[in-house]
Amino acid sequence: MSRALTFFLFVLLLFGACKPASDTQREKPLIVATTSILADGIQNLVGEKAEVIALMPAGVDPHLYKASVRDLDLLTSADLVVYHGLYLEGKMTEIFEKLTLRQNLIDASDGIPQTDLIRSGPEAHSVDPHIWFDINLWSKALTHASKELIQWKPEWKSIIESNSEVYFQKLKNLEQETRTKVNELKSKNQVLVTAHDAFAYFGKAYGLEVYSLQGLSTLSEPGLRDLTELIQIIQEHQVKAIFAEQTISPKALKAVANGAAEKNQLVQLAGPLYTDSLDAPDTPAGTYLGMFSTNLNIIYQNLLP
Repeated sequence: MSRALTFFLFVLLLFGACKPASDTQREKPLIVATTSILADGIQNLVGEKAEVIALMPAGVDPHLYKASVRDLDLLTSADLVVYHGLYLEGKMTEIFEKLTLRQNLIDASDGIPQTDLIRSGPEAHSVDPHIWFDINLWSKALTHASKELIQWKPEWKSIIESNSEVYFQKLKNLEQETRTKVNELKSKNQVLVTAHDAFAYFGKAYGLEVYSLQGLSTLSEPGLRDLTELIQIIQEHQVKAIFAEQTISPKALKAVANGAAEKNQLVQLAGPLYTDSLDAPDTPAGTYLGMFSTNLNIIYQNLLP
């Protein structure tokens, strides 16, 4: 976070300009969630009781996102802020630490046991934040969020519990469909190759081998060695398709596909998959359930022999 934004946040917190409209002045409480994926989950829990908006618009990569003065104003004026955690929001972690001075905050990742997390190293920031690709882990995160919401608004308890029951059943149905389709792909010895390492939880949860060109963050840049190793994997597994992602340029994956073709291994560049963001509202991938189902069907249809 820049010095200018840090100073601006300090001024807002110090002088109380951060609450221009209180909960009682609004028709509904305002809940700000950092990502579109998280905002959709929270909206399903609270229903019509609150206005839920995403800080980052649909299609925005949270790994690259930089908070603006407008964002800080929105965060500090909200009645509640819900963030993903696990360093998904990058440098915005500093903002959340400062907001704890006077803001209602929920860290959704607090609902995930440490033993369930995937790490690439011992550092705190090495944890994989893409927990929403394991439906069971995402359910745990939302279960924690629902408990925190009830603590924040006890009078909403019956509504949140009723909404949770309905929504979690939908998640269970999607989980069952996912296992059925992935098991069929596994029986055909298929593997998943993507642009960046966002599907590790998906692979772990459903037993599918996953390979990627970039690391956990889209900030990492693939090198020649990365391309060469991925082409070898494509040859070894006779991969039919590799998958571009909605928030990442497909240029590097096109180079992989061309490199594989030069070695007489034709591979289709499919997708895009939705990884760190939902699609626009009112589109098939504009909700979490729709996004996950869209990804599953794209993978299934392109890898099924």
